Amino acid sequence: MAARTEQDERADAPAPPKRSRSRHPVATAVSLFGELLITAGLVLGLFVVYSLWWTNVLADREADKQGNTVRDRWAGGPGALDTGDGIGFLHVPAMKNGEVLVGKGTDTATLNNGVAGYYTDPVKSALPSAERGNFALAAHRDGHGAKFHNIDKVRKGDAVVFETKDTWYVYKVYAKLPQTSKYDVDVIASVPKESGVKKPGRYITLTTCTPVYTSKYRYIVWGELVRTEKVDRDRTKPAELR
Repeated sequence: MAARTEQDERADAPAPPKRSRSRHPVATAVSLFGELLITAGLVLGLFVVYSLWWTNVLADREADKQGNTVRDRWAGGPGALDTGDGIGFLHVPAMKNGEVLVGKGTDTATLNNGVAGYYTDPVKSALPSAERGNFALAAHRDGHGAKFHNIDKVRKGDAVVFETKDTWYVYKVYAKLPQTSKYDVDVIASVPKESGVKKPGRYITLTTCTPVYTSKYRYIVWGELVRTEKVDRDRTKPAELR
């Protein structure tokens, strides 16, 4: 047998153990912080999608369901609708948001269903059928249906129409207030003097949050009733909606 050479012995020798390379504590902390930021970003992104898109989907479904119930009830037989709850449909062509179901109250539970609501507190709203008063409404601007999202597109002279079972109430916008305090209840007063009027009349007031994606202030639009039209058998819309 051939003699083993020194080279053969070195080849058979076990390999030296690898030296572990421990990460510097600062590098570890930076890596962990980065992972946390990524996770937080994903969570925030999902929350934004939920708040600004999915809540709209859910609210629109519920509003459509409620709206269909109201129209089915209207079609059920003769006689004027009992407007004790103020149920009807708001049409504001400038907002390009179709018809908006209107219900009683401006609490979160009501408005989150994708509808507008008339005020019962801190100032009690008049209904459109009242001889005098202010039909004051609120709706979300973002999320939960965002029915008043395009309120800033409404201009002086634009039409605002409220539909009940038997009557179309046609209003004309005469003033707006792009920003005011959320505590400014005078804007929904029976005679909203901040709008420039000084005597009782038949007014409508639209209110929502501003700036967009916040609730810091309120955006206000005022209109005054110019005429009413009886609803005919075919529910022919007023000229302002045709």
